[in-house]
Amino acid sequence: MTALASAQPTQLPRHVAIIMDGNRRWARARMLPRVLGHHAGMRAVRAVVTAAHEIGIPYLTLYSFSSENWQREPGEVSDLMGLLRRFIRQDLAEMHAKGVKLRFIGGRDRVSPDILAMLDEARTLTQNNTGLHLTIAFNYGGQDEIVDAVRAIAAEAKAGRLDPDAIDRTTISGFLHTAGVPDPDLVIRTSGEKRLSNFLIWQSAYAEFVFTEVLWPEFDKKALLNALSEFAQRQRRYGGAGEQA
Repeated sequence: MTALASAQPTQLPRHVAIIMDGNRRWARARMLPRVLGHHAGMRAVRAVVTAAHEIGIPYLTLYSFSSENWQREPGEVSDLMGLLRRFIRQDLAEMHAKGVKLRFIGGRDRVSPDILAMLDEARTLTQNNTGLHLTIAFNYGGQDEIVDAVRAIAAEAKAGRLDPDAIDRTTISGFLHTAGVPDPDLVIRTSGEKRLSNFLIWQSAYAEFVFTEVLWPEFDKKALLNALSEFAQRQRRYGGAGEQA
């Protein structure tokens, strides 16, 4: 019996966050255009969202496009924007039917008006759903998110609506893009890289990390179960000692 199969439900993560990495390397290894790697990565997104729904993971966050990704070649950025449009157009109705609650976190600068309208439509349509909470980090940067929170907190304090002495970790969490979503218990990064890359910096303070050599286009339900199995074997102390908190 695997660790996952023998684990109690409380040992499984409530929130899984994934840094989806390896689309370009997957395409390069097959001597294919990069855009086909991103297409394959989108199929993996659908497979993992379905798997998380079937397994019963309440919260899933996917790092789809960072604020630094604008530095890539214009053609590749255009392809990625097109894939996002296609994902929302083709998958939104099905996700809504399954009860998925969809939200997007990240900046709105540099994003075309038609995409912003689609993101808002997806959020509004699914906001009352009670199934899987799916968060897509798009045009997102963890440091930018903290800067936004600090500015908002400073504005509240300046206006006299917030006592600076009362600011604590809960206050800051409430001003982040992820407000209302529990911090990730498990962060997975595919493709063998071992870094956060500006993803959920504040929220991942006590997360467990699983780094897998699997390239994102090949990440599927089995790979997700393997990561969950590894998570189930971890003892989470949150800075303390003894049994799992």
